Amino acid sequence: MGGERQHYYGKHGTPQKYDPTFKGPIYNRGCTDVICCVFLLLAIVGYVAVGIIGEQRRGWDWGSGVEGQATASGAEVGLVLRNGSPSASLDPSTAWTHGDPRKVIYPTDSRGEFCGQKGTKNENKPFLFYFNIVKCASPLVLLEFQCPTPQICVEKCPDRYLTYLNARRSQDFEYYKKFCVPGFQNNKGVAEVLRDGDCPAVLTPSKPLARRCFPAIHSHKGVLMVGNETTYEDGHGSRKNITELVEGAKKANGVLEARQLAMRIFEDYTVSWYWIIIGLAIAMVLSLLFIVLLRFLAGIMVWVMIVMVILVLGYGIFHCYMEYARLRGEAGSDISLVDLGFHTDLRVYLHLRQTWMAFMIILSVLEVIIILLLIFLRKRILIAIALIKEASRAVGYVMCSLLYPLVTFFLLCLCIAYWASTAMYPPSDPDLRPRGWGLSATLAWSFLSTSNEAVYKIFNDTACSVAGKTCNPETFPSSNESRLCPGAHCQFAFYGGESTYHRALLGLQIFNAFMFFWLANFVLALGQVTLAGAFASYYWALNKPDDLPAFPLFSAFGRALRYHTGSLAFGSLILAIVQIIRVILEYLDQRLKAAENKFAKFLMTCLKCCFWCLEKFIRFLNRNAYIMIAIYGTNFCTSARNAFFLLMRNIIRVAVLDKVTDFLFLLGKLLIVGSVGILAFFFFTHRIRIVQDTAPPLNYYWVPILTVIIGSYLIAHGFFSVYGMCVDTLFLCFLEDLERNDGTAERPYFMSLTLKKLLNKTNKKPVES
Repeated sequence: MGGERQHYYGKHGTPQKYDPTFKGPIYNRGCTDVICCVFLLLAIVGYVAVGIIGEQRRGWDWGSGVEGQATASGAEVGLVLRNGSPSASLDPSTAWTHGDPRKVIYPTDSRGEFCGQKGTKNENKPFLFYFNIVKCASPLVLLEFQCPTPQICVEKCPDRYLTYLNARRSQDFEYYKKFCVPGFQNNKGVAEVLRDGDCPAVLTPSKPLARRCFPAIHSHKGVLMVGNETTYEDGHGSRKNITELVEGAKKANGVLEARQLAMRIFEDYTVSWYWIIIGLAIAMVLSLLFIVLLRFLAGIMVWVMIVMVILVLGYGIFHCYMEYARLRGEAGSDISLVDLGFHTDLRVYLHLRQTWMAFMIILSVLEVIIILLLIFLRKRILIAIALIKEASRAVGYVMCSLLYPLVTFFLLCLCIAYWASTAMYPPSDPDLRPRGWGLSATLAWSFLSTSNEAVYKIFNDTACSVAGKTCNPETFPSSNESRLCPGAHCQFAFYGGESTYHRALLGLQIFNAFMFFWLANFVLALGQVTLAGAFASYYWALNKPDDLPAFPLFSAFGRALRYHTGSLAFGSLILAIVQIIRVILEYLDQRLKAAENKFAKFLMTCLKCCFWCLEKFIRFLNRNAYIMIAIYGTNFCTSARNAFFLLMRNIIRVAVLDKVTDFLFLLGKLLIVGSVGILAFFFFTHRIRIVQDTAPPLNYYWVPILTVIIGSYLIAHGFFSVYGMCVDTLFLCFLEDLERNDGTAERPYFMSLTLKKLLNKTNKKPVES
């Protein structure tokens, strides 16, 4: 038996030996993983350099003109508001001073000139006009994030129906020329004017909306009309239905609808913000109350949960048996599952006795397994409950630990703010931008990318030697390229650039995302080490709370920053590398979605799954390594190895404690979020008569309700993250205590009386001489 135990320990490391000088977290410690600390500092310097590289390349002046700079017009910005979700993370980058936020706010024409800006030639032209808004319904919009039609700034939106063919031969031509490109000279034929995009083929009555001209579409007796017409002439001799205008307007109007929604939401926040704060305060009180109640009700809650699971499974077995008995004798119920085969309508299987028999067997096996686990693991469940109660006492003695999540939140906000202020220049080349990205991703890629320049290229319907090359639309008609390809056009291709700086953007994007992950993980690691040091001081105080050091949280925070910045940087670096690989895999997966290579898709799915599991394992290992760092002051690798072997020597206790605490925390979060959410729903929908007149009038009552629910979850998560770190720290200290000490006067146990009773352990009194 002793040989087996020795082999077990040799396989999972050596247990900690008794050290008479060890009384908790070691104060006399040295710096660890200094090289990683230096790397982190150098990386931060590089991160700052990436942020200011835009200013070194080209600054911009608020008062300067913007001629020659193009950006997304109103339609283009609106089109990024699509349903969907981004992959694991975003990765735009550089630079703080490289962009111009005006391009997001004000409409710009096809050449990037602001409409209505004082001091420019468009000062008296505040409205943006689309030559052919029907093209905004083109599939090209979804691929290139732009409306493929010329856009110019105009004094007023058109107020009448006119085609270029009719206006050219009438006195309305001077009016029509106001909607042609600036500097238009009537020295071309009709076909050339329309081919070159000098004038729109048709004008339709329009109204300005957010400084953009949209068809004045209205409904009359259920029929869509523009002006008094249900059809319109397209300027090429044919008439089209108004619904085509509607489709184009819908696409171009996306940003306006989003902006109106944002304004209404903002209004709701302005009248309900103090009630939202009150709701979040209630969530904070409930979170604190739940943690206090865990000290007294943890055992009851766990056993009630176990009994409920057993009863639910028992009812499931009973229900399956009743359905099995009911189907006896019914026609077709005795057909086997093999004979029936596969059917897309799963309800067919519910009419077979064999289906209910299979369900009953599965539930019975689960019931037996759970009962056997309870019989053999009841002691370990009691230990988990005792540790949870002990964690409540520890949090009570170190109350300032409940405020530490605010520090973590503040530091994370700094990381996110720096990342967001740096994320100013994504690649606009569609080949470099992942397709299928939704609202969040596209906002980050489009609304922040205000520093791009318009890139024009030569397009031709037939083969041409210069097709695809960059060009200048102003000089193209008189250039050699236009003579080589008479039918070619110099058209807008994408927003971005083709300099060395632009070609390096993909690498800068990856570096920006990597640094964000590294710094965010470092902040979280700092919080974990700080809390672990404070709670370890509590556990290793023999006479609690008399032996508890003064200000344990601040002492732990100081030790973490002074001695272990390198170790925290090392652990967070490993995690950041895995996360950036996951981002790259998500990017590649988006690119491969259009391909039909099943092997590539299978390989990509396997890689994504493997790295997801690897990230989860590294998070778990890092968390326990940080606890060891906080206690012993060892480097990251040594701490990770010791923590891993300590947990492997107690793997069953680890599994039981993990599941029990996960359930309690999930129950607590659901209880807090559900209670506050229901209260907010009844309050903001005026269903509480006592305060019915107090609730503010809202455009969307779900705005403050969702805010309260999300905020309540974050608050509860913050409280329970402290509590969870406390449980994990006390658990590792408990395992160390069992290996280090034996209860004698020289080697007393530091665990609580409850844990000693459960393990039949006692501290022997010193023998009097």
